[in-house]
Amino acid sequence: MIARIWHGWTSFENADTYESLLKNEIFPSIENKNIKGYRKISLLRRPLKNEVEFITIMIFDNLSAVKEFAGKEYEKSYVPQKAQDVLLRHDKISQHYDIVSEFYYK
Repeated sequence: MIARIWHGWTSFENADTYESLLKNEIFPSIENKNIKGYRKISLLRRPLKNEVEFITIMIFDNLSAVKEFAGKEYEKSYVPQKAQDVLLRHDKISQHYDIVSEFYYK
């Protein structure tokens, strides 16, 4: 399994707009691609002193699935124009990690 991690930052004023855009447009468009090996996406949000940080974590079965999603230059981030319009800055490159273990506690 592969985790694809990406960071973006917005102003406080644009944070709710950005979160809504992700949940209502961008994430559904990713789901609709029906990429074999794509498992899920998680969204994290954290207020900082002067901005709001967002992290997305996408889970794929393998690197082939990541490449099907992102293309040949799979490390480049995927940021639609609507998202770029409300972000202050964002990672240009996504980080990819092998998931080597998962623990679930009751």
